[in-house]
Amino acid sequence: MKIRILDNALRFRLTRSEVNTLCTKGYIEGQTIFDTAVFTYAVKLVKDSKQLTAQFKNNTITLNLPRSLGNNWHRTEQVGFSETMEFGDNRNLSLLLEKDFACLDERLEDQSDNYPNPKALL
Repeated sequence: MKIRILDNALRFRLTRSEVNTLCTKGYIEGQTIFDTAVFTYAVKLVKDSKQLTAQFKNNTITLNLPRSLGNNWHRTEQVGFSETMEFGDNRNLSLLLEKDFACLDERLEDQSDNYPNPKALL
């Protein structure tokens, strides 16, 4: 799982096997280990929500995806989900959860579990 944080925007990208795990088990997480702390980022299917939300608690960012949207995501062509959480006082947090496509340029990282890039087929 890859995450990108830019100011008040979070973007999570999941490989094929990660999307499958999320859809079948309801939860997936990754971690970055620092000297004295662990930063965790996760995606969880939840039943009592109608939209993508996020929370930050105990050094963990969790995206909460409604189970009704995520149960069969691995069987669809849908690329992802986006939402903006509004906190008032003109403060908001943009959320994006999407399938990770293989890059079109050469990369050193292993991309064998990424989804085929639709632009590569053109």
